[in-house]
Amino acid sequence: MTTPVLGIIGGSGLYDLPGLEEGRWEAARSSFGALSDEVYRGRLGTVEIAFLPRHGRGHRLSPSTVNYRANIDGLKRLGVTDILSLSACGSLKEALAPGDFVLVDQFVDRSFRRETSFFGTGCVAHVSMAEPTCARLRDLAAAAATALNIPHHGGGTYLNIEGPQFSSRGESDLYRSWGLDVIGMTNAPEAKLAREAEICYQTIAMVTDYDCWHDDHGAVEVADVIRVLGENAAKAKALVAAVAPKLAERPATCGAGCDRALESAIMTAPDKRDPELLSRLDAVAGRVLG
Repeated sequence: MTTPVLGIIGGSGLYDLPGLEEGRWEAARSSFGALSDEVYRGRLGTVEIAFLPRHGRGHRLSPSTVNYRANIDGLKRLGVTDILSLSACGSLKEALAPGDFVLVDQFVDRSFRRETSFFGTGCVAHVSMAEPTCARLRDLAAAAATALNIPHHGGGTYLNIEGPQFSSRGESDLYRSWGLDVIGMTNAPEAKLAREAEICYQTIAMVTDYDCWHDDHGAVEVADVIRVLGENAAKAKALVAAVAPKLAERPATCGAGCDRALESAIMTAPDKRDPELLSRLDAVAGRVLG
């Protein structure tokens, strides 16, 4: 067994979880800059919780200006072993209706202004993203959603656009022709960085709208997104509260291999590695860099 710490990344209203004890805001540090906000720490049963508002309290940060590296590195330094990422998304399929949850298992990343790796010149690494989310966490989330009667879909491909604008009708039609499921602006960079940090990661995409492709629905409006998000918030908090206790039985190693993603990923010869970069990688890659 390993000591589980559940990280939650989501909107500011999701930290008030039912049954959360010893709740308090704490500053967290990262060698990659400032996190989006302080981290709300607490305990659900025997499992420690670390909640991070992705955009900061009050939604200060746009998807392009979130410091994803600092957020994941900071959670790793707090001992986080598993991350549930809750975020609003648009639907690209009729069957994925507003109010549904999609337990994402694949990504297509079309963002272009994000730092999506901890590694670089002086220490090059290539992790596999073939299975970018954690099947073990996904199964726990699916079981919780079923027990809570939350409409959900056990799999789906999340398209990550740059934003901050919503799609044009032409873009939305193109993305639908690709056979993708949901569209958002934040989760692919998180998934890549969590993979490099060897943290189990699962996206729970909460559908708020039909993007702008659906003839029976208008274009996406912020007011509508916020309204559906509010309706989803109670369901999201109940789901997290149901999943957290299950992590008390977390095995020492993840069956999906998330906690061993760096095993054969580092390419740079030991004598060519940049000491300054290595010092910044002490949390995310310390296990393999020794």
